[in-house]
Amino acid sequence: MDASTNITYLTLEGHVELEKYRYVYFLICLFVYILIISCNSVVLSVIYTNKCLHEPMYIFIAALLCNSLCGATAFYPKLLIDFLSEKQYVSFEGCIFQAFVIYTFGASEFTLLTAMAYDRYVSICKPLQYSTLVKMSTVKKLLFLCWFVPFCEHSITMIITSRLHLCKYKLDRIYCNNYSIVKLSCDDISINNIYGFFVLTVAVFPPMIFIIFTYAQILTVCLKNSKDFRNKALQTCFPHLFIFITFTVTSCFEVINSRFDNNVPHIFSMIMSVENEIISPLINPVIYGFKVQDIWSRIKKMVRRKKANIFY
Repeated sequence: MDASTNITYLTLEGHVELEKYRYVYFLICLFVYILIISCNSVVLSVIYTNKCLHEPMYIFIAALLCNSLCGATAFYPKLLIDFLSEKQYVSFEGCIFQAFVIYTFGASEFTLLTAMAYDRYVSICKPLQYSTLVKMSTVKKLLFLCWFVPFCEHSITMIITSRLHLCKYKLDRIYCNNYSIVKLSCDDISINNIYGFFVLTVAVFPPMIFIIFTYAQILTVCLKNSKDFRNKALQTCFPHLFIFITFTVTSCFEVINSRFDNNVPHIFSMIMSVENEIISPLINPVIYGFKVQDIWSRIKKMVRRKKANIFY
């Protein structure tokens, strides 16, 4: 607590041997952040500049990549500043805001992947009804819900957390997450635990059940059709399914880690806590850039044009 300004500050004490490896950490994280921005920007620019890609499937991909950039921007700039600072601290309000953005990014990833599963389901299982069921107006409504619902869920989470009185001010993390903040409180946190469990259940299980259902239907349709049909379906579904499984696994690790971090080595706990902030923003553009043929072919054309401009 800063008595002169009446601002509560939290110390981030999750860094491992920061004095020794400060500049190594900084350069690695700066490289990863630049790579995330570059990879996502390339795919986004390809989708934006090619009108033939202004279709629901690619709009959902663009939304997913924008979401990844928002999550990364909530994480990396603060981390890079901390690496070069003598003391790693953050105001209580700033910590809650960072946790809010990161949690909203995570929940929105699930809702966007669910909307993308619906798009693929209709495209493959009900192709004749696709133009009716997945209109641009429907896409806009789905995108609004994909961000609005997580925004509301985690706004309530952070309002509940902000009302707690803290009796500890040392956060055993390199960034802010809600449960780590809650554990600093000397108040009764049963409401936080109950609502947190409710949000976790709503954010994860309905999307998971819906996506499993859609892929079961897609698999059934694929088995009844030709090999060419199966190959085309796999080409569009594999990136989505791979990203969904990867994000679900890393999210489960983070939830388990935040609850039981005292039972695992500190360095392992820190690695697990940042998986979603590294893997998801990097893997999304790489998978969609390389595995979706329409995007990959246009990236190659863009690269060839750039090379031609350099040499001529």
